[in-house]
Formats: sequence, structure tokens, C-alpha cells
Amino acid sequence: MSRWPNKCQFTGSDPRAVNNFAGMPPSRVDQPNGDEDVSGDDKDDDEGPGEPDQAASGKKKKKRKPKKKKNGTGGATKQSSPPRVLISSLFPNSQYPVGEEVEYRNENNYRTTSEEKRHLDRMNDDFLCEYRQGAEVHRQVRQWAQKNIKPGQSLTEIAEGIEDGVRALTGHQGLEEGDNIKGGMGFPTGLSRNHCAAHYTPNAGNKIILQKEDVMKVDIGVHLNGRIVDSAFTLAFDPVYDNLLAAVKDATNTGVREAGIDVRMSDIGAAIQETMESYEVEIGGQTFPVKAIRNLNGHNITQHSIHGSKSVPIVKGGDQTKMEEGEIFAIETFGSTGKGYVRDDMETSHYAKKADAPNVPLRVSSARTLLNSITKNFGTIPFCRRYLDRLGHEKYLLGLNNLVSSGIVEAYPPLCDIKGSYTAQFEHTILLRPTVKEVVSRGDDY
Repeated sequence: MSRWPNKCQFTGSDPRAVNNFAGMPPSRVDQPNGDEDVSGDDKDDDEGPGEPDQAASGKKKKKRKPKKKKNGTGGATKQSSPPRVLISSLFPNSQYPVGEEVEYRNENNYRTTSEEKRHLDRMNDDFLCEYRQGAEVHRQVRQWAQKNIKPGQSLTEIAEGIEDGVRALTGHQGLEEGDNIKGGMGFPTGLSRNHCAAHYTPNAGNKIILQKEDVMKVDIGVHLNGRIVDSAFTLAFDPVYDNLLAAVKDATNTGVREAGIDVRMSDIGAAIQETMESYEVEIGGQTFPVKAIRNLNGHNITQHSIHGSKSVPIVKGGDQTKMEEGEIFAIETFGSTGKGYVRDDMETSHYAKKADAPNVPLRVSSARTLLNSITKNFGTIPFCRRYLDRLGHEKYLLGLNNLVSSGIVEAYPPLCDIKGSYTAQFEHTILLRPTVKEVVSRGDDY
């Protein structure tokens, strides 16, 4: 998810990469066959109490113990399609796959073998377990989405398919008070098409159908205990856009490669821009340079907050801020065939309660009721109108707009380049652990 509010694979191999990801167990996703019986029930072998042949022989019938039926997916050993098996049941020992581990470079190279740093790393076991669990949910849901999203589907159908998967795999449906804060969606599923780069998800009644000519950014957030995994990819169904997608994927992997403890933001932005803008794409007989969208950024992530105080630029600049040990960053890049600059446009769907929301009197009663619900159900986790509909709220727009105008809730409209242009996005979450950099959201897809 792009940097708010300013907004918003590693193609060459790093010889220093520990690359645990390459040897990790593959995501346990069952390929499209979803009718496998996991109940464990055999054919009915109950027999009547007094069979004639047994009576004649005088033999005693052996009493059979009734077989216990397994509930739901309790006995599943791999993921279903669509994904509905609780991820913790697939990893009963909570040993979730480790992301791609990359050793730090230059003066920080000592960290890999430092006993002091290893000790600090071991102290983070619970934190790492939550992040890796969320990342595995993200991989399994997105890989199902990549195989199943097709032109002709509605954006609402696509968004709800992804969100149903995330809620099922995390075990947090979000319908009970406070459940969304414990886990589930880290932010609304972004489905931004073509010239729209970010912050678009369908509101109720949306009738938009995905077209073969569309270039769609799919931005998914998963969280457990507020540990948000933020990762995105772009889908296109016409090979004419391949170079646009390749440019942005390469740029994101450049950002991932350059990021690290004590690295300056300006250096990362310059490297990203150089990579991105070395590409061009031909569409309809016309050649377009791929431009980095200069007012969209990556960002750091803190617990229960998708955007911290630090931004990761995707163009060169003068930001001398450094990344620090223990921080989590979403490294995301956006490329465009248009101006390389976005503005607010279209109907707003994304909202979030501000962490430093002012305590102001609310004269609209519906605003007070809605604020109470937002606080108890989302806290500072971003939400959208569909999530309020799902909780049973009706006729809430007046109250919601009052919360926005009062400075308590932030509204995040879709961000768009010029009409007729095409934009793409790729994104990964990285953990700057004391010993190594872990690209926790890395998968064999991107």
C-alpha cells in the first residue's frame, strides 16, 4: 500500500544472499482441485445387531467403536482452492517459512556472525513468528488470486475473494467486536486499474468488470496482532504491457537490494529511479518511457499502523534520513507511461482513524456512533466502506464525512495519473533484523 498521505526480484543475484527462501518449504497451496475429502470418513460399515450367519455359528459379534467425524478442515494437510484452511493448522508447530534472508553489506557485514546481534535476533521470536505467519497467508492467498483472476470478473468479486481468503487463513472473520484488530485484513484490497495507481477498492454497488486490456495493481495487506505484511503485484493480460511490469518489478527489487541498516533514503530513491527509467514500452505503435511516479513512496510500518514516520522515495532527492535496526519497511515502486505524477481522483473508499486523533465534540449523533464502532473494530487499521457495510452499518456517510472534517478520520482518495496512461506497482515488506535483512513477503511468484 502506497505512502499516505503524501502519496501515497531481485533481478540480479546478490552474492551475499543467504537466500533461505530458495530452500524453504513451498507454500502449501492445493492446485485448483478443491473437492478433496478431508473428513477421513470411510464407507458406512455398520452392521445389524443380529446377522443370521453369526447367530447360526454362535460366534460373538465384535463390537465396533463408532468412528469420529472430523470437523471442517481439521485434518487438512494442504491448502484448499479457494483458500479456506486456517494457516496455523498447516503449520502445527508454528514453524512458518522464513523469508529471503540477505546479509548486510560493507561495515554492517559483521552483524551476520555477531553473538550480540544473534542474541537480539533470538529475542524477537514472537514478533518474527507473527510476521512469517502473516506472510505465508499473503503468499497462499495471492498465488490463488494470480491463478484465478480473469477478465470478465467484477472488481467486487475479486476483492471479496481475496478478503475471504485472508480472513479464513488468519482465523479472523472480523464480525465480532475487536476481531479485526487481532488479525485479518491489514488494509482494504487495492484494485487500481490503468491510470489509477493506488487506493482504489470497489464500494457497494460497484459494477466495474475487469477487461482484457486492463493493467491492474493488486495491493494486499495481511496482519496478525498488528504486524502488517504489505505486498503488491500487477496483473496484465496483454503482453504489450510486459515491459512496464518488468520495469517496476526490477525497480522494486533494486530498492529491496539497496535497503539496509544505515542506508540513506536518497540513495535508495536514486537507485530505484535509475533502474525504472532505463525501460520503455511500446503501446499501439507509440513508444513511452517508463517514469517513476515521483510523489508516491514506500514507507516504514509500525504495529497497527501501515504508515510510520519515514518515507522511502522512488526518485533521487536530498533525504538524508537513514534506515535503522529493527525497523520494518514496505519497499514499493510505481511506474507510469503518463506524467509520473498522481492526483486525487474518483470516489473515496479508503479511510483510517488517525493515531493522534483530536478529542473534539461531535454534534452529529451518527458520527459518535460510527466513531465508537471504528475504534472498537479497526483501531488505526485502515478500512473501507464495504467493511462498514459488512458490520451492518447503514446510512453512515454523513457521520463518516463529519469524522473526516473533524480531523479524526483520514480519507484517502484514489491516486491517478493522466487518463489514457498505464501504471504498475510491485511491493515487498522487509524486516531489518539485527543479523540479516529478511524479505518476509518474498515468494516464488515475485
